Amino acid sequence: MRELKVIFRTQSESEAKIVCALLESHGIEGFTPSDLSHSVSPFEMSDWVQLSVRVPDAALASEVIREYRGETGVRLERISGAFDELESRLRHTFVDGNLLKHALTHRSRSHEDLSGGVVDNESLEFLGDAVLGLVISDWLYRHFPDYDEGRKSKAKAQLVSEPTLARLGNELGLGEYLLLGKGEEKTGGRRKASLIADSFEAVVAAIYLDGGFTAAARFIEHQFRDAIDQMRHDGVAPVGTDDYKSALQEWLHGRGRHSPCYRLARADGPDHRKTFFVEVLVDSNVVAHGDGRSKKEAEQVAARRALAVLSSENSEEDALLNGPRN
Repeated sequence: MRELKVIFRTQSESEAKIVCALLESHGIEGFTPSDLSHSVSPFEMSDWVQLSVRVPDAALASEVIREYRGETGVRLERISGAFDELESRLRHTFVDGNLLKHALTHRSRSHEDLSGGVVDNESLEFLGDAVLGLVISDWLYRHFPDYDEGRKSKAKAQLVSEPTLARLGNELGLGEYLLLGKGEEKTGGRRKASLIADSFEAVVAAIYLDGGFTAAARFIEHQFRDAIDQMRHDGVAPVGTDDYKSALQEWLHGRGRHSPCYRLARADGPDHRKTFFVEVLVDSNVVAHGDGRSKKEAEQVAARRALAVLSSENSEEDALLNGPRN
């Protein structure tokens, strides 16, 4: 009979596999209850997975785990209740909590993982983009019957744009929960619009996989309710123009003002995944800023924000000139 010692406990089988792989990379064989024909401990709890090693290996195995935690700053075991507050904000309690953890794992974390057992959220992001697109398209079809195909397409692009998704993700506080590598953490990854927008799409996919299409649609419609109400109020850029840039230019020309100018403020991130930050100037004054995955997208965001600012200022001027209404 092998004499074993329990050195690690977790409520997640996937976490146990990660630790096993880590120990095996150091030449230490790990055992879980499914590997054994008997209980490894008379005090074993049925809802916990216990990882054991041979007694002579116990000290080294414990040290490997301690060193790994210290190097990465990661707790290997799933922390009970770690995402309770986020699940409350999402209005969805996960049956499989690892789906939410997966949705929040950036590729920088998986690249730094020594065991190879951490998977990033890019596949979930891909699925979430598709689910989000379907729900928004269905919503526009049902609630904007007077919009032609062109206006529906523009409305959808406006709703699922990176700035919109990043704003919604920030309102949920997704940045607080992102699982990042050390390098990404140091460069302010928790505040990057692109990372938060991507994680929002991945969370949509996680809810879809955990609770089905109805749960995902309910989450999306709740999150986008204010954005759609705003769209009803502001409308969509007219078909036949270059979206907000042309709309802003027409608005200025209609009031005898010069065309706007766009200036690249900076670009952050690696070459294959940059985020561009653009300023829009009217009469040499910076009116608004925009960000996006291309300069064109950033300019459109800046133009949209400038329209909102200038329209608001114009309304206030009219109110001052005309006086209070009776």
